[in-house]
Amino acid sequence: QVQLVESGGGLLQPGGSLRLSCAASGSIFSINHMSWYRQAPGKQRELVAAFFSGDTTNYADSVKGRFTISRDYARNTVYLQTNSLKPEDTAVYYCNVAGEYMLRGKRYAFDSWGQGTQVTVSS
Repeated sequence: QVQLVESGGGLLQPGGSLRLSCAASGSIFSINHMSWYRQAPGKQRELVAAFFSGDTTNYADSVKGRFTISRDYARNTVYLQTNSLKPEDTAVYYCNVAGEYMLRGKRYAFDSWGQGTQVTVSS
């Protein structure tokens, strides 16, 4: 099994910055997808940023130029650098990681979600 642990959320003023982290642990064989989503009160969960097809990245239009997704292969960790934060960025941010893990010599697919970390932007 694979567990994800998120960190880095907080309360800050408009224009501020945060770096969110999501570390995957367990008998991971490979990771083929890492992404960040967010869910604001009363709204559906939306994709914020993602890696796909290797190192290609994709961003929601609302965060382009302000947020950057990155990853550390050795630590199985994905980051989301958030800059120039706005009140409308307020949400619970979730990471999503998919790949394969090992169990008794066999590979199994996993698709795991982090527990969520609150980001609140308010003056």
